Amino acid sequence: MSVPLGPDMPVPVPKPRARYKRAGGSLQSQLSSERDFLCDTTDPAASTGNPSKGVPPTNDLLVESEDNHAIILNKPPFSPAIPSPANENQSQHNFPLSRSDSGVTLSCPLLGSKDPDGLHNRSAWSSTPPYSSAADYDPDITVVADWAKDLGSESSNDDDAVTGEMKNPSQMNNVVSRQVGVVPNGETPQPPVEQASMQTRPIKQKTPRAATIRVSRRKQAAVSGGGAQIAESSRRESVVSRSSWLDVWKGRRHNVLWATLDGQLVSLWKKRTDKFTDIVFHVSSITDVRKQEKGRFSVYFSKKHFEFMAHNKEVQEGWVTSILASRGREPPVPPEQHGALTMKGPRNNRVYAAICGHNLWIYNNKEDFQLGVGMTFVSMNVASVKQTGRHSFSLITPYKTFNFSTDSLRELGVWLESLTQVIRCALSCSEVAERLWASPWNKVCADCGCANPEWASVNLLVVICEACAGQHRSLGMHVSKVRSLKLDIKVWTEPLILLFVHYGNKAANDVWAHNVPGAEQILPDSSVDQRGEFIRAKYTKGRYRRTHPLASSQNLLNKRLCEIVCGPNVPETMSLLCSGARVLCHSGDPHCSSPISLAERAGQAMQTELLRHNEYTEPPAYAHQKPSRDPATSVPLSAAAGEELHGKLEEDRFLFSQENDSAACDVLDLREVISIFDCSNGPTHAFEMVTLTDQLLCSSDTEDGLLIHLLHILKVVLPGPIEEELDRGFAMSRVSLREGGGLQHNEVWAVLRGGQVLIYPTDQQRHREMLTLNLETQYKIDSSENTIELVTGERTMSMQFERDHSCQSWHSLLKRAVSTERKLYQLPPNAIGNVPPAIERCISHITQYGLKVDGLYRRCGLATKISCLVEALSSSPTTTPLETDEEGLLDAAGALKQYVRQQVVLIPETHRKLWVEAAAHTEETFRLTTYRRLLKKLPPDNRITLNALCGHFYIVQQYSAENRMTAQNLALVFVPTLFQELAMNTDMVQLTRELIIHYTLLFLGKEEESDMESEELITKL
Repeated sequence: MSVPLGPDMPVPVPKPRARYKRAGGSLQSQLSSERDFLCDTTDPAASTGNPSKGVPPTNDLLVESEDNHAIILNKPPFSPAIPSPANENQSQHNFPLSRSDSGVTLSCPLLGSKDPDGLHNRSAWSSTPPYSSAADYDPDITVVADWAKDLGSESSNDDDAVTGEMKNPSQMNNVVSRQVGVVPNGETPQPPVEQASMQTRPIKQKTPRAATIRVSRRKQAAVSGGGAQIAESSRRESVVSRSSWLDVWKGRRHNVLWATLDGQLVSLWKKRTDKFTDIVFHVSSITDVRKQEKGRFSVYFSKKHFEFMAHNKEVQEGWVTSILASRGREPPVPPEQHGALTMKGPRNNRVYAAICGHNLWIYNNKEDFQLGVGMTFVSMNVASVKQTGRHSFSLITPYKTFNFSTDSLRELGVWLESLTQVIRCALSCSEVAERLWASPWNKVCADCGCANPEWASVNLLVVICEACAGQHRSLGMHVSKVRSLKLDIKVWTEPLILLFVHYGNKAANDVWAHNVPGAEQILPDSSVDQRGEFIRAKYTKGRYRRTHPLASSQNLLNKRLCEIVCGPNVPETMSLLCSGARVLCHSGDPHCSSPISLAERAGQAMQTELLRHNEYTEPPAYAHQKPSRDPATSVPLSAAAGEELHGKLEEDRFLFSQENDSAACDVLDLREVISIFDCSNGPTHAFEMVTLTDQLLCSSDTEDGLLIHLLHILKVVLPGPIEEELDRGFAMSRVSLREGGGLQHNEVWAVLRGGQVLIYPTDQQRHREMLTLNLETQYKIDSSENTIELVTGERTMSMQFERDHSCQSWHSLLKRAVSTERKLYQLPPNAIGNVPPAIERCISHITQYGLKVDGLYRRCGLATKISCLVEALSSSPTTTPLETDEEGLLDAAGALKQYVRQQVVLIPETHRKLWVEAAAHTEETFRLTTYRRLLKKLPPDNRITLNALCGHFYIVQQYSAENRMTAQNLALVFVPTLFQELAMNTDMVQLTRELIIHYTLLFLGKEEESDMESEELITKL
């Protein structure tokens, strides 16, 4: 039975437009039923003056305010002191409002209480669910924060329902679940039916995305260039210092991030090598930590929380222990300047920025600023600021430039003044240091990344910090000549300063740190042993260097050095010196006997300065890599014992987990991949991937599943698009390419696909090249130098590989590709029908030798010779001689056109009306769909021949920059061949052009490509 509200029970009046929430039942029935229960019972805790457990009573109201934050309307806190008579009446009728950042807490008196002042102790309720141990758990006890969570919207908002704010956040460690209502004489109040049902409703657990491919991984310690790797376990770990990969949920958003805790800051990074975080917060912002099952734990703030998942219980325990041990730290000092800014980028984002100490913190919004949860921070001692517009400025660092805009000119002035003052305070240096630090790369240590390095190795051309300078001195003067930027003034000549300003750390690390795995890179807080091991491996053993392609020959190194010092190419000079070129070698010039004198004569002051500082140094010895005889590396990966993992791809990362749906235990940056090889054999679908430190065998149940993963990786790794189908026998490696007998080299990606070698230059200004392989292609391997020399036609090139394993794998796949006779055009799988042998022969010959002939198919050869060729090809297509010079190629092209026009009918007479109707339609999507349907209706021989021709034209138009045969030009030439008397119809020209540019969509059987715009084609329109 419910009792109506009495006149002495005032009802809280909400703010305008506020809405009430309740866990179960109506508001009136909840209040009435609770009052019946309280009036009929006595609270022992109240009668003795002891406060009951601090849970909000059942008649507390949850108000949802205009900003969607839930607020508890609570009873006033209990005062242990007995009120005076003068204040007693006031205490029974006044209802205080307690204010917090999250809203207003209205307190009401409790009816029927035996408490002297009619009040129970009720503290302000925390906005995050407090930790409840198993010993304190009671199934009949409900936590208000759980109600808020159950009643909360399923929106993507990251914030939890707010139920007030704990006045002393440090109490959170000792907080237990608070009871609802009062439990007298062992009786338990029964919750409303709806509330009980909501309390028992199962909560859907967030799980990581399931793996999509099987991975067998083996570490490459034996082939990584010598030296033991810096094990991840050796990185400093203590009670308040920790790092690992964690699955992270922020609201509904899931990611796998590299998490670090240094005792003060928790930082979350997308990659280990990233310089700026995705999320960062101070430990003083944490209000609670909850450990859950299956490696999960949650970190709570006053208005939101993050959920984490570790790959095993040990990692979970370590993180929870470390975070709890770091609690109680002093919060950061208040910011000197803060406010809203617009951060420019692909999408201009409104952010909130604050200058704290010598750092600029960037937050998603003001609310995150108040919570202390930032996106990232920029250290001002490695940054410079400049105005870039009327209301905008840029913050420049060695790794990234941040562009901001303000709302007014006055705000711009305030930010520029504040940032300039902070940068000036962070820097205190000499003139030499200021000039060297003008290059952003020189503002951090070349080895560990420490800010404002004040030392340098003048022969290695690196600016380093004091800690790394000590390790450099231990290497000896023959390896590293260490000088101070402030004290050794005399050594800093103008050419030397210019060397560091123009090249310095950037150019030096391109040579000495070309292949540093993310797990081995040291940090400013690395130990002395880690720092020493890394620097010795880098400069004494040359473990991470990019070896010059001529390193195997001392004579060629010296010869190239004498050539290069006469020009401004300082980076290649550094590469030559790093690989062992001798500064004191004899140049062969009677007037200038050494490279130094050659550089002086050429007026190359910076080259001269660099050579003088390396006159008596000793670079790491070049190790002639031979095929490994170590059983651990000589056996195929499939036969070797490897770590069995599950993998899934995410943008430019490869995530690994120990179970199919468990948290990630490791993450590979796909940009560390140096080679990929097809390992498929019969029903086995697999490819091998070689990285800087690992060898991985990836296998899938289906060929399509394997190709999806392979294409994803190639799109990340290769500097250009992959638009062709992949065949078995595929290979890809990063190589150093030399043309002919020259000494100049270029770093490229070489791709072996079917009967072709594709060359992707890392220089974006150069175009992709394609070499066609056939039985006449010559190749040879030099295992001592990891080099394969390839001769195709009149072109000779030498490819030098970074690993002997990559070189040997390429050699075996190349042997198979050269010895296999194949048609130089693509056909769909399970194609039916036969292409006339004469057409096959002409297409193969022109594809191999004539793709770059100017005006191919447009220019005419000799008519008499073309007629003779057509007759010969009709009778003996495989033995008819075809010439490879320009005139011979034009004759072959003319023979192909004449043969198709006279002896082949591609579109039967009965089908032509349907093709004309389709070509006349105005909508392209409809036309392409109709073309596919009409192609399926063609006789098999007609369809396969048209496929071969259009595939050939598709390749020809890709070389239109050289042959000037675009898809439109080819259509104009071949429309009479295909449609004869309909050639004058412009719709038929358009149809022929679309058959060429949409070749992969129309002929290669991609049924799933419903969106025509999803094609990735290189087409010259």
